[in-house]
Amino acid sequence: MKKSLIAIAVLGAMSSAAFAQSNVTIYGILDAGIVSERGGAAGNVTKVTSGAASASRIGFKGTEDLGGGLSAIFKLETGAKIDDGTLDATNTIFNREAFVGLSSKTAGTVTLGRQYIPYYETLRDVADPFAMGYAGTAKNLFPVAGVLTRNSNAVVYKTPDLQGFSAAVSYSLGETAGDSSAQRQIGGNLGYKNGDLTVAVAYNSRNNDTATLKTATVGHNALIAANYDFKIVKAFAAYGKDKGLNSATLANTTNPYGYTVAPVASQDSTDALIGLTAPIAGTNGTLMASFIRKNDKEVANRDADQWAVGYSYALSKRTSTYVAYAKIKNKNGASYTVGNNTEVGTGDKGFNVGVKHSF
Repeated sequence: MKKSLIAIAVLGAMSSAAFAQSNVTIYGILDAGIVSERGGAAGNVTKVTSGAASASRIGFKGTEDLGGGLSAIFKLETGAKIDDGTLDATNTIFNREAFVGLSSKTAGTVTLGRQYIPYYETLRDVADPFAMGYAGTAKNLFPVAGVLTRNSNAVVYKTPDLQGFSAAVSYSLGETAGDSSAQRQIGGNLGYKNGDLTVAVAYNSRNNDTATLKTATVGHNALIAANYDFKIVKAFAAYGKDKGLNSATLANTTNPYGYTVAPVASQDSTDALIGLTAPIAGTNGTLMASFIRKNDKEVANRDADQWAVGYSYALSKRTSTYVAYAKIKNKNGASYTVGNNTEVGTGDKGFNVGVKHSF
């Protein structure tokens, strides 16, 4: 009897210790502002919107220490619209991210579920001075619409930091009945950080087959990006190449300029970006600017240029205000629009002013 009581006590102590090593965090972003759009068939559009700088969201993430440098991790994140209180995607709960996995300090991290693809993360974290937000977002011209942002049914492996080097590999199962390769995506990136310099390359491949249509076509995206912090200014540069079906799907597919013949997405194009961020001396403000060129290699030659400028002012560590403006010059019937982090936009000019709070 005494031995049984001792065993129960030991198990209870071990359970309490394990629980003490687990943690769950509730976090989120609330971003709301006024957006003004001009130049499209819809005319002048002015509205209160949600997520111009960063998508509004609420999430849950946690870790459990399994011992020996190994941890269990998870994340569940859903998007929300601050302007009207609804979810930002119908018939989904955790549409932004939903994954579980294992993380080792020495071997890296493996996660399974709905996750960002390495190509998108490289563009957001290394290339774009607007970090994929505001009117100046690189989303307006770089090909990150739909499944080129995040994938469901994905297995992702990320290495730990190895003397400044890091890498990630993503494999997304298409889960098409009778065809294991249809809708499959494979991607990865390789990065290097040394002091003020960050450099990365990324690649993504998408199989466009469906259950009924066997086109045997694959869309490819390649990207090289870098930034360097000169302290008084941080410089950004990127170059991308897009080849094949759905390699550069249009963000706005509604023929926003009302052309007689609606334009289609290019299957052969390149993207180039230069930009900067600069802290404003004596203030908590940061200036952002970029220039992006979309070069369509097809016969239609539907090129586009975008220039953008923005300013963010930190009221505290968690709260900031912002203002941004961008203009796109479409050529030869191109139909690119100025959007923001969560919207694709309606015209060739866009203005945002808003406030963002993180918790």
